[in-house]
Amino acid sequence: MSVDAATVKRIAHLARIRLEDAEVAPLEAELNRILGWIEQLGEVDTQGVEPMTAVIPNTLRWREDAVTDGDIPERVLANAPQPAHGFFAVPKVIE
Repeated sequence: MSVDAATVKRIAHLARIRLEDAEVAPLEAELNRILGWIEQLGEVDTQGVEPMTAVIPNTLRWREDAVTDGDIPERVLANAPQPAHGFFAVPKVIE
């Protein structure tokens, strides 16, 4: 796959990037080089290679899902500028 000047201009338009005519040719060459590298990556044999999300194996530590400090709405709302009916009251933002 190769990119021509019209495609570069279209990509720039879609990305809302203003390009001068002198900037199109260098970008065309650069995008074609990038696509060439991607084609090279497609030639690599990846049979038997497991997908990975990180370079080193990571596992998350789990903790017990338990309520440790609840049932204190009065203390939670003590610093609220305008508590109302057990909730934080905020100014109306939709008209």
